[in-house]
Amino acid sequence: MDSAEIAPPTTDLPSGEPVPMSSAPIPQAKPLPLMDLIDAAPSNIDAFLAHLHRCLQTPSGIDTILLFLCYTSRLGASVLQSATVPAIKRSAERLLKTADALPPSATLVFSSKAFPSRSVAVILQIAKRLRAFSVLLSDVRTFMRLWGLLNMYFWARGLVFRWHQSQERDGQPKADMVETVIAWAQLTACVIFQSLENGAYLSSKGVLGWAPATQAKAARWSARFWGGFVGIELGRLVYELHKRSQRSAKERIGDKTIAEVELEEREWNATWRKSIVRNAAWAPLTVHWSLEKGYLSEMAIGAIASIPGFIQMRDLWRRTAD
Repeated sequence: MDSAEIAPPTTDLPSGEPVPMSSAPIPQAKPLPLMDLIDAAPSNIDAFLAHLHRCLQTPSGIDTILLFLCYTSRLGASVLQSATVPAIKRSAERLLKTADALPPSATLVFSSKAFPSRSVAVILQIAKRLRAFSVLLSDVRTFMRLWGLLNMYFWARGLVFRWHQSQERDGQPKADMVETVIAWAQLTACVIFQSLENGAYLSSKGVLGWAPATQAKAARWSARFWGGFVGIELGRLVYELHKRSQRSAKERIGDKTIAEVELEEREWNATWRKSIVRNAAWAPLTVHWSLEKGYLSEMAIGAIASIPGFIQMRDLWRRTAD
């Protein structure tokens, strides 16, 4: 804020010039933050779209965004639908009271425009759209996983290559047998999971000829093997933590400075905790989907599945930042 310089008081005779005020001028009002936001909106939108574009450059980035949108929209639909329940109950109670007050010979005529109220109808319509959006995104994610078996082939090839390398080392420590068994168990679970999911999905689209009952059974067993993978992964994380805690000071520090070691430990611990939380969230969901009728509500599914969605989306957003 600029202000004019105030002249010092004088004892001379009046010169005809305006006499400066002894108090400071009223400061000009600062522009409202809202106006600043409006002015910066085009550049902010451009930066957001550029960042989103970077997130969509890899298949894993696309799947992360679809995962985030799929389950947050599913959660939003459930929350909106549950929010209308009290209003619908009140309307039903008023209707019952009105019916009780009428004579037995009276006829009630229901109007779709009056019940439920317009606001409730709008909320239910939004919930319906969000649920349809979630179903669509889930279908897209399943379609994108059709090529998952190809990735698993290269996963298996890498495991075989590392095993051969460890056998050819003379005088060098062999590969950790526990880690090797865990890796092969996870690969086996993933191959069976993906094969069953692909068969059920392609049959639901008419590409394969599995009966609907067979598709449902394959989907349940697919979820069970996915749950097996999640359980093994949680065990692997616990084993990794135990193995890391057994390192000597020389193994932990090596040629690094104390600051570098502390930074590395913080980053590793943060990554480990996120992996634990993410897989712990998937565990009850895999059990739910492996049962014929399940045991979780729609809101619970959306809320629990949103946890890994938020974690992965936040990590993706940070990795792709400029």
